[in-house]
Order: sequence, then C-alpha cells, then structure tokens
Amino acid sequence: MTPRDPFRNIGSLQVSVAGLGCNNFGARIDEDATRAVVDAALDAGVTHFDTADVYGAHASEEFLGRALGSRRAEVVIGTKFGMQPPEGFTGGHPDWVARAAEASLQRLGTDWIDLYTLHAADPETPIGDTLAALDRLVTAGKVREIGCSNFSAAQLDEAATAAEERGLRPFVAVQNQYSLVERAPEAEVLPACRRLGIGFVPYFPLASGILTGKYQRGKALPPGTRLASLPPERLASMLSDELLEEADRLADFAAAHGHTLAELALSWLAGIPEVVSVIAGATKPEQVRANVAATTAWDLTTAERTEIDALLAR
Repeated sequence: MTPRDPFRNIGSLQVSVAGLGCNNFGARIDEDATRAVVDAALDAGVTHFDTADVYGAHASEEFLGRALGSRRAEVVIGTKFGMQPPEGFTGGHPDWVARAAEASLQRLGTDWIDLYTLHAADPETPIGDTLAALDRLVTAGKVREIGCSNFSAAQLDEAATAAEERGLRPFVAVQNQYSLVERAPEAEVLPACRRLGIGFVPYFPLASGILTGKYQRGKALPPGTRLASLPPERLASMLSDELLEEADRLADFAAAHGHTLAELALSWLAGIPEVVSVIAGATKPEQVRANVAATTAWDLTTAERTEIDALLAR
C-alpha cells in the first residue's frame, strides 16, 4: 500500500484515502460555504466525509446532509456520538446510543449511517452494553459499520474482547489524534490496530494548521484561522515554539525534496499501513483540492521516513 492508493477499506466500507473532516461546518463556515467545500471534495474524488453530532452545535450534520443531497449514496458518511449526552445519560449508554443515532439520521437526511463512532470512551457504561446497542442499529439497517474515537490500546482490547464474548459486531476503526508532530498512537494504539484488524483514522493530520506553515514564530496568528479563535489557555497547550521549530525543520526537508510541508504531512500519514483515511478539514474549495492532492503527492521511502524521525527527535 502506498499513499497513491486512492481507496482503502474500513470494514466493509471502501473510502478514499483523502477524506474530509467536517468539523468546520456550522462553526467556522456557513451553509453556502459548506456546500462549496463539499462540491469541491466530491469533484476531487473524496468519498469519506467525517462529522459528529456536536460539530457546529448540530449544524455540521445538517449542512453536510443538504450539501450532499441526491449524491448521498455515492459517499461514506461517518458521524460520531457521545461527547455531550443530555442530563441523565452517559455518552455510551444504550438508550442514548439509539436516541443519538435517530437524531443524527434526521439531521443528515439519510436512512443510514455508514460509520457510527463512539466519540470518547464512557467509563460509566460497560463497553459491551454500548456495543450491543450499536449492534442493534446495524441489524436494523440504520448503521453499516461501527468505530470508536479517543480510545487507548487497552480500551480497544477491552472492546474487542467484549464483542467476541457476546457475539457482537466489533469496532472496525479508531479515530485518534495523529500527525508528524503528535506521535502518541505509535506506542500502543497502532500495534493494537494491527493485532485486532482495526483501521486507523487520524484527526488533526495537519496539527490544527501548524503543518501548513501558516503559523510563524514571532508573528501574530493569521486572523480567521482555527488557532486564532482559541482562548489563550487552549492556545498555549496547542502551539509552542518547539512545535513551530519542528515545523520549520520539516518545511525545509520537504522543500529540499521538491514538496510543501502539507504534502509531507499528509503523504506521511497516508503511507502508514494502519491508516485508512486522512480527514483534513477545510473552509474553502481550494483547501480541499490542495489537501486531496497533497495526500497522494509523495511516496516516502524508508530512508526518508528515518530522516524525518531524526529531525523530530525530542
């Protein structure tokens, strides 16, 4: 498998390796701008659209569903639940799973969800009970495959064991933060994916824009960017001089090989064997086109990957 393979599998679903993260819809861009981004993604060959019930205070699902319209059957829609359950429920409670799914189906304007994902582990609900509720949705034809997000390797193992013991459908994908400068999944989660046959979907593949080169040391944050909208305490945890220095080194490495920093970042991820789809977000059509092209731009060699690791040694 190389970054230039245009499609990969998430369970029974075939998805484009260049996906589209839809967290900007309804939050940073309105419905007209969303439609333009979705149209550009479809034109560029994107078939995997990732959203969640909490994105844009529910508007992301609504905007995405209307933007796809009659083209809905041509794509794979992944949405997530469990981050902000109503009072009296926890994120993975079986009763909330069913209610959340119905609400997402209505907002998306569709009869089925291709990939339905538990947005975060629920420590108060046995994972087997959540899996049983998800299994019922699959049996009813409302969901095709199920996944999880922000799970540790131990939690993946626990879920796999529960599914096997109870004869339930297992998670086929995990969505965690992963990028050139955020490598935590390599220690335990990626090995768990290999062991369990689970696909990995990295979120924040461009490190919230740090790996695009738009943020520069000693300069003000560009207005309208994602990081510029964050409160100071969150910004401090996501942007540091060390990260910007690493981005500079990576940009120099990419330029020396005739590529951009974004091409390096997205192609690097696409070349990870466990990665099934790279879901970069976008607020403009030109960003979508650039991200899709960047994901398959560079088939990095083993030697180049080793050199990159040396550049990032902390």
